[in-house]
Formats: sequence, C-alpha cells, structure tokens
Amino acid sequence: MDILSLIGVVLAGTAILAGAVLKGAGLHALLSWAAFMIVMVGTLAAICVQTPLEVMRRALVMLPWVFRPPARTPEAQIRKLVDWSGISRKQGLLGLEPVLGREADPFLRRGLQLVVDGNSPDAIRATLEVDMHVRETADLRAARVFEGMGVYSPTLGIIGAVLGLMAVMQHLADPSELGHGIAAAFTATVYGIGLANLLFLPMANKLKVAVHAHAHVHAMLIEGLIGIAQGDNPRSIDTRLRSYLS
Repeated sequence: MDILSLIGVVLAGTAILAGAVLKGAGLHALLSWAAFMIVMVGTLAAICVQTPLEVMRRALVMLPWVFRPPARTPEAQIRKLVDWSGISRKQGLLGLEPVLGREADPFLRRGLQLVVDGNSPDAIRATLEVDMHVRETADLRAARVFEGMGVYSPTLGIIGAVLGLMAVMQHLADPSELGHGIAAAFTATVYGIGLANLLFLPMANKLKVAVHAHAHVHAMLIEGLIGIAQGDNPRSIDTRLRSYLS
C-alpha cells in the first residue's frame, strides 16, 4: 500500500470540506447531483472519445497502482542474476535451462531464453530493449488517460457553471432565488477544478513514476543478462547492477 497516496486523498477531501465550512459556504453547498453529472459524466465521455479501447483497458488495469504499485524487488533480482552467472560459469549457458521453467517474470524468462539460445549480447540487448520500450510506451499512454481527465474536467466545470447561470437568469424576477442559484452554479467549477488538481493529475503523475521505475528495473535486468551472456565475473555483475539501486 502506498501510504502517501492514501494520505494525499484524505488530505484533499479534508481541505475541500474544511475549507467550505471555514469559508462559510457549508457542506451543503458542495452537494449537487447536477454538477456531478455534468463534470464526471462529461469528463468520462470526453476521455472515451479520445482514448482507444485497448489503452482504456490498460488504464483501468493500472489504476490500482496509485495505491498499490507493482512489487519491485531489485535486490532479489540482482541476487538471482548473480546466481545465474555463477551457474553459467560452472556449467555453461545450457546449465541455465532448468531455471527457465521456474522463472515467473515473462520479461526475465524471455531474456534468459535468449541467453541460453546463444544469441550475441548485441542481439539480446536489441530484442529486450524493444520489449522494454514498447511496454513503457503503452503504459505511459495509459497513464495519460488520467492526465486527459485532468485537462477536461475543469472545462466541464465551467460548462456546468454557465448552465447554472443560465438557469439563474430565468428567475431574475425572484431575487430570493438569485443567491442560492448562483452559489449552486459555481459548485460545478469546484468539482471540475478540484477533481483535476487533487485527483486526476496527481494520479497520472503517480502512474508515470511507477512506469519509469518499472522500466528502470528492466534496464537493470538487461545489463545483468548481457553480463551472463558475456561470461562476466559474478562479482563484477553484482557491482555493476547495484549501481542501479542508487
């Protein structure tokens, strides 16, 4: 669990609710189903028009990463690569074949297969870097779905405010309704700007950090696999890979 994300969401809600009370608007001023429909449903509609289906699916898969990022165990991965290096120096690259069936990480398993098959270090690097960049690009596109929502929601908030003011203009003959109507009109603006800056844009940035961290680990794995293919000393591989931890 990413405790900072949880703290951030709680603080964001507290800031808006407490701010409404301290400013004298009251909590009831923030409750508007009309504003919610215009901002949230409108934002979802806009992002659906913008986003291809496969990207939207990936974005929904990545959404839990905001609170529970994918587990990264670089220390354990380094130890594994160093152990494989020791096996390959004692038994040759074919000695790593039994390891293939036990490896759960598809990226690492694919790289190890390339090593066992006797591919050159340059060919291994080129193949795995393509895999890494394709995955990173796809994940960044998915993260930008929430960035797009952060762009659209303030505009939908303005639309909601304008629609609210249009409704107020129809009751100019009744001054008692004007104050309440104008306050309700601006609730949509609060929703739009608040959701963008307290939820959607921070979510997008948190997901981008997770994507870049994942790619960083993959880059470390590539270096380790290249070292095994070249027959480097296990101690040398360990020292080189630990530089990625900093």
